[in-house]
Amino acid sequence: MTVAILPGKVIAETPRLQLHAMSDRDDADAALMLALLNDPAFIRHIADRGVRTLDQARDYLRDGAVRSYAEHGFGMYAIRRRDTGALIGNCGLIRREGLDAPDLGYALLPGHAGQGFALEAARAVIADAGGRLALTRLRAIVNPDNVASIGLLQKLGFEFDRMVVLPHVAHPLDLFHLHLPTEAAA
Repeated sequence: MTVAILPGKVIAETPRLQLHAMSDRDDADAALMLALLNDPAFIRHIADRGVRTLDQARDYLRDGAVRSYAEHGFGMYAIRRRDTGALIGNCGLIRREGLDAPDLGYALLPGHAGQGFALEAARAVIADAGGRLALTRLRAIVNPDNVASIGLLQKLGFEFDRMVVLPHVAHPLDLFHLHLPTEAAA
């Protein structure tokens, strides 16, 4: 049974970060998404979602993360630095058409990459997936030329599976998998 999570709920905390469920009614969450979706690195490595205004960012959150929280009990979460309170990116799970397990996703605003924040946030999401969500496997997709993201997935223990072409994506992607320990094995 899927238990919906409410926007604003803190999902995980790490020594440096707090991850919370985003809300389409929160100005800071909408501004974060607008900035992420228009970052040239996001557009190059993930996609251009065509979101150019704060209202479009709110719609994007409502139709994406907020809907996913209700339908699946997970989604993309905002990453907040605990020392400054700044929102620096997002990380979470997506139920993606064409994949047989939830997909781990992450993105950081410029200036926050290369400091271990994505690794720390992804580890927290993986722990939540194996704990609260009781998932046994995760997937991750990445553009084959995104060396930094591939390296992060490998640090997290993901293994390359194969190249895939997903619905609504024009080019092949690298598909990775991660098996999560079950309660009996833990």
